[in-house]
Amino acid sequence: MVTLNFELNITEDFILDKVSEETIFCYYMQIPAITKKLYKSVVRKDHKVTCGFFRKSRLYLKDFANGDCYDCFGLVSRLYGCNYYKALEIVANDFGLTNNKNSLQQIPQAERFKESKRCIIQIEKQEFPEWQLKWWSQYGITKEILDESRVYSCKSVFLNGELNSQSTTKCPIYGYYMGKDDVELWRIYYPTRTSGRFISNTSAKLIQGYQQLTEKGKLLVITKSMKDIMVLYSFGIPAVAPNSEHLFMSDEQLEMFKCRFDKIVVLYDNDYAGICNMNKIKKKHPELIYSWIPRSYGAKDISDLHKLVGRNKVKSIIVNYLKKILL
Repeated sequence: MVTLNFELNITEDFILDKVSEETIFCYYMQIPAITKKLYKSVVRKDHKVTCGFFRKSRLYLKDFANGDCYDCFGLVSRLYGCNYYKALEIVANDFGLTNNKNSLQQIPQAERFKESKRCIIQIEKQEFPEWQLKWWSQYGITKEILDESRVYSCKSVFLNGELNSQSTTKCPIYGYYMGKDDVELWRIYYPTRTSGRFISNTSAKLIQGYQQLTEKGKLLVITKSMKDIMVLYSFGIPAVAPNSEHLFMSDEQLEMFKCRFDKIVVLYDNDYAGICNMNKIKKKHPELIYSWIPRSYGAKDISDLHKLVGRNKVKSIIVNYLKKILL
C-alpha cells in the first residue's frame, strides 16, 4: 500500500476558519476575554497598562506607549521573535491544527470583541512647579512658549477613565494638547522614562506644531519632536514634526508646506536612527534640505545642544547656518 503525504497549507484563512482572532489573542496574552479596558504589553517590559484593542476589518492591538499596532499573528511574531510564516506555524501547532498532541477542544473559544471607541486620554492639570520650569528653561523654553504650544504639567493621567499614572519629582508628566475630534487628542510625555516615554491617542497623520505656524515664510524646519519645535520657536524659527520620528508627513501635507514656505529643512537627530530616517526621506524628496547637529558638539539634537553649550552659542550657530541656506 502507498501512503500519500500531503503538506498542510497553513494560511491565515485556514487558521481563522477554525479559531477566532479573540481566542488567539487571549491564549498568548493569558487573559480570559478581550474587553474595552487597557492591558499591559506582553512583548516588552512595562508595568503600566497601555495597550487597547480595536477592530478595522480585523482585530488589532495597539500599544499607545510606542504606537506599535499588530494583529494576532503579529503578536505571536513579536513574542517569539520570528517571521510571519513561522508565527502561522506556531499558532497552528498550539491549537492542534497540524495533528499534534494539543487539542483544539482544550482551549475554549473567546467571545467576540465588540467595537470600542478610540482610547480616551484625560489629564488632571496643575500649575508648573518652579523645578519643572527650570528643567524646560535649560532648553530655552519659557512658560510663555509652553502656554502658546499648549503644553501642560500633568498631576494625573487617566486612560479610558482609569488612573494610569501620577506625576512625581522623579517622574514628571507633561501633556501636549493636539486638538479634538470625537475625543480630546493628547501626547503624554514622560521625559525620565527609559522606554514608553509617550502615550498618544492621535492619528499617524497629525503634525505637531502645526497650530503655531505662520501662514507663509522663508523657512520651515521639519524636526522630530515637540521639544525641538519649541526650542526653534524660541529663536523665531517656524518648525513642525511628524507624529513619530519613524514616520514622515504625507505627500499632500508636504506639498501644502511647499506652497507656504520658500525653503524646507529636515533636521533630525545625528544618531544612526536619525541619519537613516533622513536618508529614507531624501530618496523620496531630494528637493528638501537635509541637516543635523555636527557630532563634534556632543549633542544629538537642537534641544541637547542648547542644554550643553547655552543659548548664545546656539544662536550664533543658527544665524551662521541660516545665512548659508537663505542666500
